[in-house]
Amino acid sequence: MIFQEKFKKWQELINSKLKTYLPDPQHQPTQLHLAMNHSMNAGGKRLRPILAIAAHELFPSDTDPVPVGIALECIHTYSLIHDDLPAMDDSDLRRGQPTCHKKFDEATAILAGDAFQPLAFEVLSTAYGDIPEVVVDLVAMLASTAGSLNLVGGQMQDLICEGSIPTEEMLQYIHSKKTAAMIRTSLQMGFRLGMKGDNKEMISLIGEVGESIGLAFQAVDDLLDVSSTTSELGKDAHRDNESGKVTWVSLKGEEEARQLAYEHTKNAEKLLSSVGGDSTFLVQLINYMLKRSF
Repeated sequence: MIFQEKFKKWQELINSKLKTYLPDPQHQPTQLHLAMNHSMNAGGKRLRPILAIAAHELFPSDTDPVPVGIALECIHTYSLIHDDLPAMDDSDLRRGQPTCHKKFDEATAILAGDAFQPLAFEVLSTAYGDIPEVVVDLVAMLASTAGSLNLVGGQMQDLICEGSIPTEEMLQYIHSKKTAAMIRTSLQMGFRLGMKGDNKEMISLIGEVGESIGLAFQAVDDLLDVSSTTSELGKDAHRDNESGKVTWVSLKGEEEARQLAYEHTKNAEKLLSSVGGDSTFLVQLINYMLKRSF
């Protein structure tokens, strides 16, 4: 199966399974559930779930990786809803649709984001409850990644640095925590399902692959923000510059940002070769993520 066909197949699988986990909009409180469905179903490539499935494919087991992907998408969607809020990035569009607080209101958007967080852990505990040693690891991975030392902390530092010129080290810290952490954990969680025994060294190595993918992904995002239109992006273009955010493009220029994305991608491929397994699709996916702007 060629890359595009497999990618689309997994997208459709994730979207289909999401319907079984999302609350029915007809259930009270309907406004909250409508808001959750609006944000989750507004589009998106489902990259984090697909990364998890691809990591599971390296050394596949009989355990279904799709619920891991659903849990990841719940945390990712919550983070987008909250990042778009007026107190954060104050965005009007997400994936070509009105952001949750624009479609509904700010309070509803906050609560919709809140509701996605416990849903992620409910999905994991329900799907993998019969393999407690695995579910404990999965919950720990996702909880740590979503917390103050990673995803939330990265957003906090991003806000603190608005209007200033952070060092390269600080900018990399923000991108590592705000963007790369979820991509890193997507690979680690998917890999954990297929892993035989407790192999912390391999979990760490696949995490390094994800870190490099995530840093490349953010550099590409920075390039897209300055080179694309709002309709092409599906969100407000040039928003980073207007809000005073420093990016790799504003700090180092487009050419160096492009080179940075390329170097992180090649590093991810190099590290992945040390992991082993059937990495054909994952290598193609890593390069697909790089070429979004090239």
